[in-house]
Amino acid sequence: MTYEGLTGGEVGFTGHKGDKGNAYHARPTAAGKVPGVVVIHHAPGWDEWCAEVTRKFAHHGYSAIAPNLYFRDGPGAPDDVAARVRAEGGAPDDQVMGDVAGAMAWLRAQDNSSGKVGIIGFCSGGRQTYLAACTLKGVDAAVDCWGGNIVIDDPSVLSDRRPVAPVEYTASLDCPLLGLFGNEDENPTREHVDRLEATLKQHGKTYEFHRYDGAGHAFLAWYRVQYRVQPAVDGWKKILDFYGRHLKAK
Repeated sequence: MTYEGLTGGEVGFTGHKGDKGNAYHARPTAAGKVPGVVVIHHAPGWDEWCAEVTRKFAHHGYSAIAPNLYFRDGPGAPDDVAARVRAEGGAPDDQVMGDVAGAMAWLRAQDNSSGKVGIIGFCSGGRQTYLAACTLKGVDAAVDCWGGNIVIDDPSVLSDRRPVAPVEYTASLDCPLLGLFGNEDENPTREHVDRLEATLKQHGKTYEFHRYDGAGHAFLAWYRVQYRVQPAVDGWKKILDFYGRHLKAK
């Protein structure tokens, strides 16, 4: 079911350690309770495409919020802010987890909330989605879109900001997981996806992975050269079906 009427705009939310941040929120205007989705943006930052993703979820009957994980690093154009954050080694994991938890709480506090909340992330946001699904309470379903550095070969990439490879937390995963990956991606590679899947199987987790030939990183993002039409169309079908089963089902 889709909702032709929706509303969207910038909102405030309370993130890690009570910090006040900004986010983009979209929701269907039809009456009734709906599930929520937290959209975790990619490394390029809190941008136009991220807002479009929230509106797509609202069109399909979800209240979606995309927290600006870089709000502490502004002001400035999204590209400039993102460049500064990347130069510093990325947003700290504990800070991101606090912000995602705050965004989940914000959704559940809305008058149209059904109480169910899923998370989805792209690129670095896919990694953060996996980490959140393993370490935060109250995640009902998680979608990892080509998250890199979940499995790590080189310990030197770990840092004070990102001290543990998310795969190490797999035993604590407490919700269904969907993963979308391009077989031509360099991070995560096919081998990394294989190893992640083996770990999920080892721990008996509920998951489904879909891999696409001829696709690499960011194949859902229409404005990037990596966009691939057929994998993108199928990927969105997989996402909406997955959330329909785990967030909308009675």
